[in-house]
Amino acid sequence: MKLAGRVALVTGASQGIGHACALALAREGATIAAAARNREKLDELVAAIAAAGGQAAAFVIDVADEDQIKSGVKQALAQFGKIDILVNNAGITRDQLVMRMKRADWDAVLNTNLTSAYLCIQQVIGSMLKQRWGRIVNITSIFGQTGQAGQANYAASKAGLIGLTMAMAREVASRNITVNAVAPGFIETSMTAALSEEFKQTAVKQIPLGRVGSPEDIANAVCFLASDEASYITGHVLNVNGGMLMG
Repeated sequence: MKLAGRVALVTGASQGIGHACALALAREGATIAAAARNREKLDELVAAIAAAGGQAAAFVIDVADEDQIKSGVKQALAQFGKIDILVNNAGITRDQLVMRMKRADWDAVLNTNLTSAYLCIQQVIGSMLKQRWGRIVNITSIFGQTGQAGQANYAASKAGLIGLTMAMAREVASRNITVNAVAPGFIETSMTAALSEEFKQTAVKQIPLGRVGSPEDIANAVCFLASDEASYITGHVLNVNGGMLMG
């Protein structure tokens, strides 16, 4: 129970990587503030954590809405008294070639994937500064490092998260707050389930470990970065991609 006594806010916690992160952090003893748009799925997650002996609460937040972020985090702070760990995981895709991409699709992806992380950090950082301890983990992507045709908005948002991670790491390091990112490769989630079988097979051939990753692979990395064991790591991008990108 490495995270006993800690409170973790996880965005996009209703499914996929966020769901796995919430469960894994709870197993390590953290109290979970689970945030997402889907109340029903959040309630199921909270029930699963409670059934395993953990503690959690659901906060319905659309991270594309600044007011919902502010009110939701305020509620979490009021209920738990602090937030020690923030996992900025919520993300969407609106894929299209740039020449055909609508401005609304660019804005939606940047607002949800990048601006929301800045807003969430802004809302929780006071709690972390006050206690001189904090862990912020931003979920970026291999495509924020390599780019991807048809995903200029997504790749830009994820590359932006890497820059945000490093800037924030420098801003708050003196207060014993670390800020890191995890960059997943090809992970089996509902987002990747929509891809063609041909694309998936081609992708697996590019992965030295020869398999698609699981949400739990990412959650394990998040738990490590959220723990005291990672206290001397900050401003780092941890690649969890099966060797798809090295260096």
